[in-house]
Amino acid sequence: MTTITNHTYDELNVGDSCTRVHTITEDDLRMFAAVSGDHNPLHLDAAYAATTPFGKQIAHGMYSGALISAAFAMEMPGPGTIYMGQNVQFKRPIFIGDTITITLTVKEKLGKKNEVIFETTITNQNGKAVVTGEATVIAPSEKLTINLAELPSIQVGNHAYDAE
Repeated sequence: MTTITNHTYDELNVGDSCTRVHTITEDDLRMFAAVSGDHNPLHLDAAYAATTPFGKQIAHGMYSGALISAAFAMEMPGPGTIYMGQNVQFKRPIFIGDTITITLTVKEKLGKKNEVIFETTITNQNGKAVVTGEATVIAPSEKLTINLAELPSIQVGNHAYDAE
């Protein structure tokens, strides 16, 4: 079983950062659409997307927000983090096949209630910023190592995935 350990408020310092890398697949967009209810053809229909200024399918904007959330939960601060708010600016589209890097950097520790402000940036494989912003979280006060929860197997089209 895989475990992860958090970073407590006291362990975080201004300038600390982490990264998380993910390659966007069409199945990602289909699963996000199924969960969110956002079935915009710009994300799901290649023929329709070809007629738009983007020329091809793009990832949902809030899918990038979900990936930022995952970085907070899984990387820094990690388990026990409470996500309080996020502002995002969508700078460029994220396409199927893009390999993106989510970077979280501690900008400020507020002291009250263990609140921490992070700069959040997502760059594509060309090093271009696709999403920027800031987020506020409440960092955990106690050290915690957890076993990752077992997730159900899922199937999209003819592709089956076992969450690990």
